[in-house]
Amino acid sequence: MTLHMKKIIPTLLVLVLLTLSGCSNISNSNQATEQPATSPESTLKKISIMLDWYPNAVHSLIYVAQENGYFAEQGLEVDIQMPAETNDSLKLVAAEKVDLALSYQPQILMARGEGIPVTSIAAIVRHPLNHLMVPAHGTIQSPKDLTGLTVGYSSIPLYEAMVHTMIKHDGGDPDNVKMVDVGYDLIPAIATSNVDAIMGGFINHEQLILTKQDHPVIALDPTDYGVPDYYELVLVTSDQNLRDKKELLAKFITAIADGQQFVQQHPEEALTILFEHEDQTSPLDKDIETKSLQILLPLMDAEEQTFGYQAPESWETVNQWLIKNKLLPDTVKAKDAFINL
Repeated sequence: MTLHMKKIIPTLLVLVLLTLSGCSNISNSNQATEQPATSPESTLKKISIMLDWYPNAVHSLIYVAQENGYFAEQGLEVDIQMPAETNDSLKLVAAEKVDLALSYQPQILMARGEGIPVTSIAAIVRHPLNHLMVPAHGTIQSPKDLTGLTVGYSSIPLYEAMVHTMIKHDGGDPDNVKMVDVGYDLIPAIATSNVDAIMGGFINHEQLILTKQDHPVIALDPTDYGVPDYYELVLVTSDQNLRDKKELLAKFITAIADGQQFVQQHPEEALTILFEHEDQTSPLDKDIETKSLQILLPLMDAEEQTFGYQAPESWETVNQWLIKNKLLPDTVKAKDAFINL
């Protein structure tokens, strides 16, 4: 090999290496442009829900849907919020500050009576949790025994109407009962005998706490005494959101239905997930929430219907009872207050 050839070969090698390097860069560049411009997570549609209260057993299906990826499977990224006040959720969903809220069937009708444009899209708890509660070892056995006595309630006119209906249906005199607004102090009001009964306490919360504190109570089901069976907890959106985001709302219901199925099959695991999301300002009691979920599960079961189904006759019956008790103008139509998606 000549000296001239020895000089050329290194030069050629350099050129070959540079060419290969350039091809590699072009290949990598092409691969980069072929990849999606966005990650899968960014394709999720954002939707928000405001709870009716701090996280507790009744909300397990929502946190399970989030933790187990049921929302993501439906293409949703869900922001779960807690209200500052229990009445905030309806107001905020009506104002479209949040997409969804948890509320109560009678309150939806009453809100529409005030011109607030909200619609229920699913029944979550299908029967009343709010019962009339009296001391377990006292003389009061049924609502009529409250004639001449005092009932504490939590600031809601609906609860007054429920007490009056129950007493009248049972043969007592509702006009001879003193109603005292005790706000959120239902438990101390009856525990200290400041009142003879309370209305506004839930069988899956206040009754359990009172029993644990050695103040057991008897819970009188309002549906046994003339109050219509109603959906205690419903999923609500604004009328505008129903028009704009109907498909997303339906997907949300599908995801929480999967969540509820998991809760039914794996209640202990569901509560473990819930406790990971407990609010530090409102710590949960494992014993209370375990018993609460046991109470809730049968009351959330739609049986032969799909989860969340709402019966037109239920809405009509509750609507007429509210009108009869002067809590609702007769211009409100039950059919406008709900929809099954």
